[in-house]
This record gives sequence, C-alpha cells and structure tokens, in this order.
Amino acid sequence: MSRRLRLSSLTLAFAAGLSAGGALADDLKPLDLDTLDKAEVEGFLGRPWEIRNEAGDKRCRVVLKREPTIGGMQIDVDSACAKVFPIMDEIAAWRLKEGWAIDLVDGVRQMRLRFEVPDVTYVAVQDIDGIFTIAQLPKE
Repeated sequence: MSRRLRLSSLTLAFAAGLSAGGALADDLKPLDLDTLDKAEVEGFLGRPWEIRNEAGDKRCRVVLKREPTIGGMQIDVDSACAKVFPIMDEIAAWRLKEGWAIDLVDGVRQMRLRFEVPDVTYVAVQDIDGIFTIAQLPKE
C-alpha cells in the first residue's frame, strides 16, 4: 500500500470518527468513585450544581447522584431547565471521567455535553444552547 493511500485511509477514518460521534466523544476513561478520595467524592455528589451561560443570566439546577442508572449515574434535572437550555430535556444520566470531567448523557447513552476543568472552573467543551459552565452551589 502506498504512503499516500495509507494517509488517505487514516484521514477518512478520522473524519468518520468525528462525524459518527462528535470529536472523539469517548476519549476519556471513566473514574471509579470507589478509588477516589472519599471526602472529595462526598463533596461532589448530592449537592446542587448550576449550569449557566457565559453571561450568567441563564441558569439551570441539577443534582449529580451516585446511584447507577442506564448510561451512568442518576441526575436530577430541574423541570424548568429545558426552557432555558433545550438540550437538558434529553439528559438522563451523568458520568465522571478522567481529570474530573463531567459528561451529561442522553437516554440512549450518548454523551451530549462535556464539562472539563482546565484550571479551577468547569467549562463546556461544546457550544450547545449557549451553555458555558457548570458550578457547584455552596452548601445552604
């Protein structure tokens, strides 16, 4: 096989991967909560989080839970979220990935949103419905 043909094949395979599931959507490995620091995990789960646009004037509350469900772990999504961010109507679960990335998953187990922590703030990897960040709310 010629070098040009191999490069073309690799280019086509890469492009097919991008179109099939977004930009390599499953490139991060899941984190096992049982192997992480217990205090960090407990502080992460069961408390309200808020999804926001960049200006912070659009907000949506969710609660990330530890209980398993189809596609990941349970998430409580406020019923008003779909009006603010329509994609939230499709979210059925969440997953914690390497680097403490948070994936929000739909009912057919497809990752729809990913939030990563490049510094100390979670930011959305994709631009969907104007969603910019997810932040944990302080204890009440």
